[in-house]
Amino acid sequence: MGPTGVGKSRLALHISQKFAAEIINADSRQVYRYMDIGTDKPTAQEMSAVPHHLFNIVDPDSDFGLAQYLELADQTIKDIHKRNKIPLLVGGSGQYVWATIEGWVVPRIPPDREFRKTLEKLAENNGADSLYENLQKLDPHSARKIDKRNIRRVIRALEVAHHSKEPFSNLHKKITPDYDILIVGLTAERKELYRRIDLRVDSMLQRGLVAEVENLIKMGYGFNLSAMNSIGYKQIGMVMRSEISLDEAIKNIKIHNHRLVRHQYGWFRLEDKRVNWFDVQNDINQEVMTLVSNRFDSI
Repeated sequence: MGPTGVGKSRLALHISQKFAAEIINADSRQVYRYMDIGTDKPTAQEMSAVPHHLFNIVDPDSDFGLAQYLELADQTIKDIHKRNKIPLLVGGSGQYVWATIEGWVVPRIPPDREFRKTLEKLAENNGADSLYENLQKLDPHSARKIDKRNIRRVIRALEVAHHSKEPFSNLHKKITPDYDILIVGLTAERKELYRRIDLRVDSMLQRGLVAEVENLIKMGYGFNLSAMNSIGYKQIGMVMRSEISLDEAIKNIKIHNHRLVRHQYGWFRLEDKRVNWFDVQNDINQEVMTLVSNRFDSI
């Protein structure tokens, strides 16, 4: 686990090639098909080197969330264990990571499009703060955990409370998984993370991010979709609509990724004693491999 751009996928591939491990995606955007460059998925060559799971499993217009992910992740982990392999969960979506390894039980309440449209209209007319204030009244516990600027998550919490007649937070239970877990966290100084992110954004543009977004639009996936509102895709969409220049979009993508890092550290806390933290500015490969090897020898 760790923030975006820190090098999780590269280290995971290295571990998987040394041990009998298979990689499981824990990035909420890499589940979508056709969205490769902007989500920085592993390449086809990397995916062919070791088994990769839960990448490219739904189309961009599919309703996909934590409950569906947990069901698939649980099935995948069990299947890998049956084959006497090691499941290696890799990703920067903190909610997906912790929900999997802490055994969250999440209600399967299907999305209500009309209810969502009503709340979106309310946010448009009265501001996002009005939705957040409603959530604070209905479910203060969830409100404390959700960034009020994340309208999608605020709406989902209100949607669940509306249909279940219970606060979203009351429906979250935990059943501790019955397998041993080793957590490796990657981190770096904030300035170094921003530098890596900026280089990665430049690389995405060079590798064809604009063409990827154009292709998604040609396939019929509009910018009203949650997936297409992701960092990178949203900004390139603004360029296509002549709302901003490409240079402005690139700058905007970098700024939003910097902001994402700050949000991710809300999930990945350096003081969390369950996590073995490694600073990627050091040569950590051998140290991580020794940690993994020692853990396997002890179980």
